[in-house]
Amino acid sequence: MSVTALLAVHPVLMARSVNESLLFYKALGFALRLADDAQDPRYAVIARDAVELHLQWADAAQWVPGLDRPVYRFPVQDVDTLYHAWAQPPSSGPYAVPADAPWGTREFHLRDPAGNGLQFYQPLAAN
Repeated sequence: MSVTALLAVHPVLMARSVNESLLFYKALGFALRLADDAQDPRYAVIARDAVELHLQWADAAQWVPGLDRPVYRFPVQDVDTLYHAWAQPPSSGPYAVPADAPWGTREFHLRDPAGNGLQFYQPLAAN
């Protein structure tokens, strides 16, 4: 049996409005790589550095109020610098601003317009 390396993962995030999500991610420094329609996209690909995300429109019937949305974790070089560069409005929760987590990382969390969780983190320096 031949084994080959996995090269990357490109998550597909559901969006109620792909245009609204594109504006949100643009503010985070992501650039549009592809959209199936220039005016009203239902599928788009965005990228920043080595990270590629896919945004896909989902019908309102696919959204169940009160259920958790998926969460995506992004390792970064400097959590604090990234947080301040984005100047995002505060979100709620214990990691709305950069903080040290008991599992050995420093991180902050956001939610995109569709409620998908975005967690940005870096390992804490060893003592």
